[in-house]
Amino acid sequence: MEEFNNEDKKNHIPSDAENTENSAPTNDVTSDNATPEASDDNVNFTNRIDLTELQQGVAQIKSEISKVIVGQKGMIDMLIAAILANGHALIEGVPGVAKTISARLLAKSLAIDFSRIQFTPDLMPSDILGTSVFDMKKSEFEFKKGPIFSNMVLIDEINRAPAKTQAALFEVMEERQITIDGNKYQMSLPFIVLATQNPVEQEGTYRLPEAQLDRFLFKIDIDYPNLEEEIEILNREHDLKGNKKINQITTYLSQEKIKEFQDLVNQIIIESHLIKYIADIIVNTRNNPFLYLGASPRASIAILKSSKAFAAMNGRDFVTPEDIKQAAIPVLQHRVIVTPERELEGVTSKQIIKQIIEAVEIPR
Repeated sequence: MEEFNNEDKKNHIPSDAENTENSAPTNDVTSDNATPEASDDNVNFTNRIDLTELQQGVAQIKSEISKVIVGQKGMIDMLIAAILANGHALIEGVPGVAKTISARLLAKSLAIDFSRIQFTPDLMPSDILGTSVFDMKKSEFEFKKGPIFSNMVLIDEINRAPAKTQAALFEVMEERQITIDGNKYQMSLPFIVLATQNPVEQEGTYRLPEAQLDRFLFKIDIDYPNLEEEIEILNREHDLKGNKKINQITTYLSQEKIKEFQDLVNQIIIESHLIKYIADIIVNTRNNPFLYLGASPRASIAILKSSKAFAAMNGRDFVTPEDIKQAAIPVLQHRVIVTPERELEGVTSKQIIKQIIEAVEIPR
């Protein structure tokens, strides 16, 4: 890994605390608020946007999910951020690490419609979108909506279906509408797609094309729990005594409240020098010799939206460089392609993105 380290540029990078302090707007912001962790408990400035209700809603969702899910705080934060940023999320992990149940629990904590689609090799686009059926009584065709018509759609094992079925999601994920027989059907907002895939099993799977991956705001990697978390998982399962896990979840946020929170996130302030910081990171992915394909303008917009969501979750009405750093890897890792030579050496896109973030100078 030494050969693509940029030590000269790293030496000019100021510390995170200095960067955040210098990049914050001219409110009364103490240095303790420089990191997202500190801002949750010690916020001494006056927000121009009232985020109290949003923070309370996020805390309630986390509290409900934590009744069942042990650990995985990073995944839960990114799933909530995806909802606030009105984006889709791809969850990748080995079988049995709570990918599907996390999505179901998240939907249960929200008062919205939820549907689950199990992708299989024989699944057809009409099985997802719906189809026109001839009504004998009316002597006309009537459109029967498919399971995609929901507020939150969980697509289990999205790489199990062939390209023809995967392509059926292109329009609906980007434009929140589908076109069938020349007629357009709008999705009910909010509309969020959460998809899962297994990275280790390749038999009978179809790799997602770059155009499909680009529709996802985040790619969330899930690791195994540690020893303490594993023990807690077993204890909770024992305490259930056969009861269903999902019955422990209480519904809190309504459909209207989610849309209200999404509107608040859009109003989060970001300074011009931080917009340039996002652009610098994106341009560096296009010029990096270890990447065959760099990030598109859609990726820079995704970092902008998700950094606003992270700022709002941390009780701030302005974006800091730490919010951008937090968003960069889950936004970019599935949008760039490592050159074949580096891929053979075991270099991953996540490692290269980290190098790029460290090399780009943080704005003062």
